[in-house]
Amino acid sequence: MSTIKLSIFDIFKIGPGPSSSHTIGPMCAANRFLKFIEGLPGEKIKSATNIEIHLYGSLSATGKGHGTDRAITAGILGWQPQTCDSEEFEKIFKEGPETYSVKLKGKEIPFSAKNIHFDAVKHSFPFQNTVIMKLMAGEEVLLEKEFYSIGGGFIKYKGEVEEKRPEPPYPYGNMTEFKKIIGTANISLDELMIKNEQALTGASEREIYKKLDAIISVMFESVENGIHSEGLLPGPIGLARKAHTLYKRAHQPTHDFPVEHIPDRFLVFLNAYALAASEENAAGHIVVTAPTSGSAGVIPGILYLLKHRFNKSEQSLRSGMLAASLIGFISKHNASIAGAEVGCQGEVGVASSMAAALLAHVNGSPLNVIENAAEISLEHHLGMTCDPIGGYVQIPCIERNAVAAVEAYNAYLLASAGDPRKQKINFDQVLEAMFETGKDMCTKYKETSAGGLAVCAAIC
Repeated sequence: MSTIKLSIFDIFKIGPGPSSSHTIGPMCAANRFLKFIEGLPGEKIKSATNIEIHLYGSLSATGKGHGTDRAITAGILGWQPQTCDSEEFEKIFKEGPETYSVKLKGKEIPFSAKNIHFDAVKHSFPFQNTVIMKLMAGEEVLLEKEFYSIGGGFIKYKGEVEEKRPEPPYPYGNMTEFKKIIGTANISLDELMIKNEQALTGASEREIYKKLDAIISVMFESVENGIHSEGLLPGPIGLARKAHTLYKRAHQPTHDFPVEHIPDRFLVFLNAYALAASEENAAGHIVVTAPTSGSAGVIPGILYLLKHRFNKSEQSLRSGMLAASLIGFISKHNASIAGAEVGCQGEVGVASSMAAALLAHVNGSPLNVIENAAEISLEHHLGMTCDPIGGYVQIPCIERNAVAAVEAYNAYLLASAGDPRKQKINFDQVLEAMFETGKDMCTKYKETSAGGLAVCAAIC
């Protein structure tokens, strides 16, 4: 089993919605392409006339609805996901100029929507979401790079030499190995995660917690912006936001929605919080991949509930994020977090699993209960299609986040109520089942909007 060498901040990235595979990943790829161009001889750059972008797989099939053309353009212009102005991002090709000027070492070349080509959905490239970028001098190709957006904002490119990261002091490749280390090294989950992060990134414990606080802050902002926003989400569906209404009803019960009499009223708030962050993602606003943008409502909803309904401390929330990171690491390393590979189970299912582990850890559960909560939550997402209607991360994606947040809470309750020694299925086994299910699933059920609700309930 190979060792996991992921950083917490590989899993939790800040950027614009609505899809980390379609927006953050392609924007990062365009940034990387600019760096490749900068390495060319000055004479070549001077002869450049245009940049051509070719999108394949679900980047082609649903790129318009997911904003891939805007993300590529923003990246070509040098914008970074974590500092992107979502309002300016939304204006690209809508309210902004038809043609942009790309500056390359003093050379300026035009770039417009005509330079972005939505090519074959079915292809033979090694990864589903592939983008080929070319710097041209008339008909001559000066530079060509093949990039792959592999989920959660992660990218690869053809011929890439994988970055060599230091060996972590506590190496593990799956949950079984992690539990073994915890049992023999006399170390807590938090200590292990922090020490490995320090070894991989060189950051101090204080710096790690400061960055975690920044991530949590952006998550909270996405919830707060969502619960105070009304109106229709972008795109032809005309979908109205629900989070504000649900949040308002939870605070001010009405005759037809008398939630003040419901003992588990906090679940109404949890639904509102998860919907809020997911609606912000659908609007193309700034969210945190957790582990993707399409699942960006689940963990923020849980965290906001813990802070504002259960009064959990900042340190407990940080600890919860470490447990969530553990589940995210193992899921990505042994299966996938990409809807293009394993359907929505790879996004929302893993997010729900991460959130269940977070809940268990924040509430003081031992590691075997944390694992069981994650396993129970993921177990009930296997085989779930990724079927955004019209290619927009709205139906069923937004409500799917809310349902997954509630499921995470229920998984935590089930794990806490049972005897973890008698649990028949472990987390590693469920991950293997998810991965195998994803491989067997037809491509039309993986982000292409060619199956499931996207076809049976097409409304745009």
